[in-house]
Amino acid sequence: MTTKLARFYVAASVVCATLMFGPASHAQGYDVQAWAKGKPVPRLEGTDLTGQVWRLSDLRGKAVLINFWASWCEPCRAEMPSLQTLADFHGPGKLVVLAVNFKEGAGTAQRFVQRASLQLPVLLDPLGQTAQLWGVRAFPTTILIGADGRVRGVVRGEVDWLSPQAVKLVEPLLAR
Repeated sequence: MTTKLARFYVAASVVCATLMFGPASHAQGYDVQAWAKGKPVPRLEGTDLTGQVWRLSDLRGKAVLINFWASWCEPCRAEMPSLQTLADFHGPGKLVVLAVNFKEGAGTAQRFVQRASLQLPVLLDPLGQTAQLWGVRAFPTTILIGADGRVRGVVRGEVDWLSPQAVKLVEPLLAR
C-alpha cells in the first residue's frame, strides 16, 4: 500500500470516528450500543490464517468478541495486544476473540499478526461483506456475544480490554 493511500485511510478513520461518536464519546475513545431487540444475528463463518474454519454457531457456550479491524487503522493496532491478553486470560473454553480483517489480503494480515505476536484467530473479509452484514462502519468495532449466543452490544472505537470499564463489558458475557 502506498504511503499516500495509508495516510488517506488513517485520516478517513479519524473523521469517521469523530462524526460517529461526537465529542463526548470521542474523549472516552469508544461508544457502546445495545444490540436492537429483535434484530437478527448475522451468520458468521470464515477461515482463519491457519486454515481453521470458524462458525459463530459452533461457539455457543462461550463468550465471543468479534473484532473488526484493519492494519491501516491505528486504533485497531493499538487495541490488539489487550484483546490478545484478554483472550489468554480467560482461555478458549470461556472466551473466543475472532479478529476479522477488513478488505486486506492474507499477506498483509499475516505480516501484522507476526509483528504483533498475535495468536488470535484472524478471519479475512476481503470484500467487506461480513462487516456489512454486521453493520460495521468504523474501525475498530467489536461485537459482544454472550455465552448464551445472544448479541449483547456493539463497541465502536478503541478499547483497553484490560481496563475496569472493559471488565464491565466482558464479565456479563461469560455467564451461562
